[in-house]
This record gives sequence, C-alpha cells and structure tokens, in this order.
Amino acid sequence: MITLTTEATTTAGTLERLSDEGVSIWLDDLSRRRIESGNLAELIATKNVVGVTTNPSIFQAAIGSGEGYEQQLADLAVRGVTVEEAVRMMTTADVRAAADILRPVYDATDGRDGRVSIEVDPRLAHDTAATIAEARQLAWLVDRPNVMIKIPATRAGLPAITEVIAQGISVNVTLIFSLERYREVMDAYLAGLEKAAAKGLDLSAIHSVASFFVSRVDTEIDKRLTAIGTGEALALKGRAALANARLAYQAYEEVFAGDRWIALTGARANKQRPLWASTGVKDPAYKATLYVDELVAPGTVNTMPEATLNATADQGEITGDTVTGGYAQARADLAAVEALGISYEEVVTRLEDEGVAKFEVAWQDLLNAVKKSLSSKGADAA
Repeated sequence: MITLTTEATTTAGTLERLSDEGVSIWLDDLSRRRIESGNLAELIATKNVVGVTTNPSIFQAAIGSGEGYEQQLADLAVRGVTVEEAVRMMTTADVRAAADILRPVYDATDGRDGRVSIEVDPRLAHDTAATIAEARQLAWLVDRPNVMIKIPATRAGLPAITEVIAQGISVNVTLIFSLERYREVMDAYLAGLEKAAAKGLDLSAIHSVASFFVSRVDTEIDKRLTAIGTGEALALKGRAALANARLAYQAYEEVFAGDRWIALTGARANKQRPLWASTGVKDPAYKATLYVDELVAPGTVNTMPEATLNATADQGEITGDTVTGGYAQARADLAAVEALGISYEEVVTRLEDEGVAKFEVAWQDLLNAVKKSLSSKGADAA
C-alpha cells in the first residue's frame, strides 16, 4: 500500500539529520503506481530520498498485482512477445522512469546519488559470463547514466563485478552477508577500476555500492540464540547484525585508506560506498528504526522500505556516528555468539544461499504471473 506524503514540516528534521551525518537515503521499492502517482517525486521532495533500489521480490509484488501495467501487458500480448521479454520491458521501463525523476539529484551530486538499481536475472547468480552479458544488456536497455546494475556477491559474481566495472558500468553489489566476502567484493571493485584505468576510461563516471545485508543476520542468529535459551544467549539477541555491519565498515575504512586505493585516487576514482540493506526489522520486539539509528556513519547508504522510512521520520533517533566507535564491542559480540556454538561461517553461507534462492523464487513467480496475464489479454484481443 502506497501512502502519499504531502506534509514535510513534521518529518523532515530526523531525515535531514541522517543525511547531514553522511548517510544517503535510498528507497527500497519501486512500482508503476509509485511513479505515476507522483509518490516517488514526493518522497524525494519531502523525505530526503536520493536513490531507489529494486530486486526480484519488489518487481514480483509490483507487477504481480497488475496495477498500472494493464495497458503495457495488453500491448505486449498483442505483439506476442515472450514472457521474459515482457518482464524485462516492464522492469526496465520502471527503472528508466525512476531514473529520469532522480536525474536532478544525480546531476547535483556528480553521480554519487540519484541512482536507480536493477538486478540481473537471479537465475544467473552462479554463471559469470551470463551475468556479465545480462549486466551489459540491462545497462543498454535502461540507457540512463544513473542506473546501477545489481550483481549478487556469489563466488561467480565476483569476476563479473570486476569485468562490468572495467567496462564503465556502475554496479550495486548485492547479497553480501560475510566480512570475508565483503573484502572480496571491494577487491573485485578495485580490480575493475584498475582495468578501466588501463583502458583509458574516465573513472570519475564509475560508481558502486556494496549492499551489506543486516536484519537477516539477526533473524538467523536470534533463532539459534532463542533455541539455546540461556540468559547469556538471550542477552545477545539483536546484537549480531549490528556487530557484523560495524566490522564491515571498519573493513571499508581499511581498504579505502590502503595503497591500492590511493593509487586510483589520482584518476578521480570513487569509493565503493557501503550500503545497509535489509534494514526493516523482522522482529516486532525491536524498534522499527534499529538498523537506521545504530548504523549512522559517513559515506554510507541506507536503503529503506517505505515503512522504515516513515518510522525513521517519525521516531528515529539520529545522535551522530554510531558505527566507528563500536568495533571492539562488535568483535566481542560476534565472539560471544561463536562461543555459544553458533558458527558465523555457517550462518553467513546459509544466508547467501537462501538469499539467491529467494530471489530465484520471486523471479519465477513474476514470470508465472506475467505469463498468465499475457495469455489472458492475448485471448481477450483475439
């Protein structure tokens, strides 16, 4: 349900403070209805939204409902396009329209923000060559300088990230759960920049974010802590995800202060910013703004579902940097979880596998819904 926002006076303060702390607010949602109703433009104007992210689940919810897509579906049915072509035409149309709405932000921030992300087919997550080809195709289809192509941080995704960056295409790396994989993602980005520089490309035009997932870590680890049930275990609930994210930011600080990065700064390269993803709380016992209030750090992005955006506007507590002073406690929290017999490596590996699988299911559900609509409208036209 989309609720149009028309009053900025009572909600802008907290969101402005968040932006002033160096956090870019991106909306984790997109639909034809949101675009055509003026809601996206309204959120940009009144709630400090400076970017949009999408994923297969978001498009499945938007297009699966059919709202706003009826005429395009009817046209596609008459033309006899395949279901996969129809899905790509609808999703890229939405991303293109959102990119146009955000273009003034993109221009004002020299490409840092004003971004709209679209993901490669999740069924290609373990196929490097196909991911590269899909990324090129999506960039060509959207044909906007402020598009970002989302590539999952799977083992096969890492070389794809390097090659797509090397071709001058901006990338949103998604489904990052582990600290080790995050370092590999930053390495893949730097390798891509180095290849781009060797080709003589303008590095200042290449941007990237690394989407580090937050709430799903607590969901999985909290479940295991609850099963253990001791006072020590229960006291650790709601701490692992923040600890993981804070240590990711520490890794970001280290990599982007190193010699390899410094060598690229003369070519006007852009840092790959950490993006906090999955920031809507899954446990109703937690404050709705937990993963916003507690992950404030300069040079980051927080992509929020609309409910979290509204909660932050209404009840967020932005008190300054809540990340960089917490590294020692973060290490202690993760060590305490491990000491209880919960394997960090097993948890993050499971979450990556489940993340890819969930997007594959959402994509297939979307294909099935569009196939049904095309068949129905094709029959009506006949």
